[in-house]
Amino acid sequence: MTVLVWVTEDTWPACVAAAGEYAGPGEPVVLAHVTPAELHGAAEGAFGALLGRHHHDRDPATRIDALAGENARELLAAAAERIGPRDGPVRTVERQGRVEREIVDLAGQARLLVCARTGDTDRLGPASLGHATRFVVDHAPCAVLLVWPGAAPELDTLPPPPGHGHEHGPGHGPGPGPGPGHEHGRGHPHGPEGEP
Repeated sequence: MTVLVWVTEDTWPACVAAAGEYAGPGEPVVLAHVTPAELHGAAEGAFGALLGRHHHDRDPATRIDALAGENARELLAAAAERIGPRDGPVRTVERQGRVEREIVDLAGQARLLVCARTGDTDRLGPASLGHATRFVVDHAPCAVLLVWPGAAPELDTLPPPPGHGHEHGPGHGPGPGPGPGHEHGRGHPHGPEGEP
């Protein structure tokens, strides 16, 4: 089988390091980068809105596609160099499209997908997964190794349990509250005027 490494600009070093550790000695490693299709569409739309549709000779979407492709190739080359010589083959894949769906498609041919957290990486919890990463983790048809792009946050950044406010910190809830029949406004021993 294959180890697939999702290469992104900010997270590729951690992913490549993990792949080097978890790939079998002769197992193929595929380094994959996906350029979001939205880049081309946004540039094309903005250009068309500014200059009209009859100026295709100066379309910046073509230039943006070229720059994005160049950036992808540079990232993939750096990742391939970092993984170093191996017994198994290392190949690169460059795609354009909906990032999360392209990665899931590639994962269909892998034993293991290595990807990194792309959300709020300053604290533990579900917010550390960005939208695309969450989709990939939920839909990948293979095992997923999810790594931190840098040092993992401390345990004190763990979110509080459900139903506990953030002001109380982890494991320190506000307490059980009043018993049954003592909800505010009903069953209270004193009425609004303070009489029993």
